Amino acid sequence: MIPPDDLPKLRMAPVETPEQLAHRAEREKRAEELQREGNLEQSLAPFRVGSVHFLNAAPLVRGIEDEIVLATPSKLAELLQKDELDAGLVSITEVLFHDRYDILDTMAIASLGEVKSVFLAHRRPIEEVKEVFCDTASLTSVNLLKVLLSERGLKPQFKPLPSYEAAKDLDYVLLIGDSAIDFIRAPHSHEIMDLGEAWFELTHLPFVYAVWALRRGFENSQLRRQLREARDFGLDTLDSIIRSRNEYDYEFRKDYLGWHIHYHLGTDEKRGLSKFIELLRKHGLGPVYDPKFVV
Repeated sequence: MIPPDDLPKLRMAPVETPEQLAHRAEREKRAEELQREGNLEQSLAPFRVGSVHFLNAAPLVRGIEDEIVLATPSKLAELLQKDELDAGLVSITEVLFHDRYDILDTMAIASLGEVKSVFLAHRRPIEEVKEVFCDTASLTSVNLLKVLLSERGLKPQFKPLPSYEAAKDLDYVLLIGDSAIDFIRAPHSHEIMDLGEAWFELTHLPFVYAVWALRRGFENSQLRRQLREARDFGLDTLDSIIRSRNEYDYEFRKDYLGWHIHYHLGTDEKRGLSKFIELLRKHGLGPVYDPKFVV
């Protein structure tokens, strides 16, 4: 029998302070994020994928940023129409106006109320509008504004915005994305009609601005899976995206990405989409095709 003094001594792990526990949890979380990011690297090949370069798209392309073409909504639509892309995060009207795409279900760029980055800036009353100068990058917002104004009995002319610099001197100008955010955060003499807010006041429904459009006619189950994983990664690490991006300031990014924009495409969003289709048809903005969703 071994004398008690010769028995091996059990070593107790040192007690960690709350700060040490928090640091360890953060390291483990970061290691997991790096692993997920590594799994997404080079995951899109051989598919050709495009996305808008706006801040609001960041959570949907988390981990695949270096593999995609970045362009304006109108340019992405052009590339898809030429079959130069297999998928694109595009304006919803590109899908509704062309019966050649499927929509990747469950994800979108949407808002329930004020969106902050899609608006009509006006120096004169909206009821007096005769012409609107539109951001040439825009597709959906132009048609959304046409619907909103048509519901008020207003039918102005829509003209291309000559330059972003010219916006501050125009009576009625439609802006979207980061350029809209730049405008609203700078000194200006305009009132702002936020289109997300105006849509909600009209319908009490969310509005869907952009979706993943998939070109039909080829096997893309792997691509759909990778886009879902990128979305899941982006939403799981949304706080990290908000902290690490350098557009604007932290409080704005937190408010914009965490509150004004949401990324799910569920029952209410589809009801909003159906209402938009109804109003596009009502005001002769078409032809409009029923969307087809794929999982």
